[in-house]
Parts: sequence; structure tokens; C-alpha cells
Amino acid sequence: MALAIFDLDNTLIAGDSDHLWGEFLVARGLVDGAHYARANDRFYAQYRAGTLDIDAFLRFALSPLREHPRDLLEELREHFVAQVIAPLMLPAARDLIAAHRGAGDTLLIITATNTFVGAPIAARFGIPHLIATEPELIEGRYTGAVAGIPAFREGKVRRLDAWLTGSGETLAGSSFYSDSHNDLPLLGRVDRPVAVDPDPQLREVAVARGWPILSLRG
Repeated sequence: MALAIFDLDNTLIAGDSDHLWGEFLVARGLVDGAHYARANDRFYAQYRAGTLDIDAFLRFALSPLREHPRDLLEELREHFVAQVIAPLMLPAARDLIAAHRGAGDTLLIITATNTFVGAPIAARFGIPHLIATEPELIEGRYTGAVAGIPAFREGKVRRLDAWLTGSGETLAGSSFYSDSHNDLPLLGRVDRPVAVDPDPQLREVAVARGWPILSLRG
């Protein structure tokens, strides 16, 4: 048994759930359409370029959770996952997860996406463990702030280290699958880093270091 760690966006699904959630909110008229859409696209471009200010992004991305009732948000999320995310869940990703499950490995998703969006997607994949950015929740309402360390770049390593301490798991024999150069800090920590449909920056590093490169998109 070993730890099998998966990034979520553009790794297990053919898209970015955070960005798509923003587009979904625009389409449903729950945010200031044109302004929100432009900011959503700008932050996504910064993420892909490796220049994202995670604190600025999270102030933006978590604000709709503060501005709308929780029951409405959860109803919308159900439609979002069913209508937008489910068609993007890659069959080859399911096969990869099944192979690790069959080997008795511990399955974990670690993602910068917040738990409100990420948790039901992890559940659909049947992955029991999730490390994600945690929106602050006080007296049953989201505040728009972050609780703890965002699971982004070096934050993923810090969050994983804390999870390892609490779970009793180790990184011996571990694998991590990711598409993004933003995950290089964590890819460098595991025994078997795997670049999955990698962005150009990650592909260059993977080739230089002899890491496996895998496509789940056929």
C-alpha cells in the first residue's frame, strides 16, 4: 500500500472547476456578469502563467459564497456538478484511480480549488480523502475568507505534511499526478511524480528530470 495523490483540475477532469464555477455563476446571473467574467478569466490566465496572487484570487472566488444563502448555493452546486463537471470527468482518470484502489493504495485529491466546489467532485470519483482550500464557515454561513493555508503551490506541501501527521500515512512509495507547473513543489516531494497532460512548463521539467508523462485524454 502507498499514497496515490491526484491533482483535480485539468488532471482528473478536462477543465478547471474553479474557473468553470465562476462561468456558471455568471450564466445564472448570481454575480456582476461582465465584470466578474473578465476577472475570472484574468485570474485563470495568471494561474496558468504562474503569476497568480492566491490571496487576491480567493477574495474574488469566495465572495459569492458570502453573498448568497447556503441552501441556494448548495442547490446550484448540485446542478453545476451534474451539468458541467460530470461530462468532464475523464474515463481514463477513473481507470487510473481504480488501478490504485485495486492495489490497496490510499487515495487523496489535493487541489487549490475550494472544498465547496471540490468535495462533491472528489466524492463522484470515489476518492475518500481531500485536501483543498477551506472557505471559512461561521454559524452556518460562509464569510468569504479562507480558513487556514490555501492548498496552492508550497501550501499544498504544508497542508499535506499536516495531513500526513494526522493520518499516519507516509510518502514512502507515493505517487502524485498533476498537469501544472504550479505543483512542482509537491511533485518534488513524492517518490513517483507523474506529469499528466502537462502544461509546457511542467512538460519541460518532466523531460529534464525523467519523470513519466501520461495522457488521460486519449
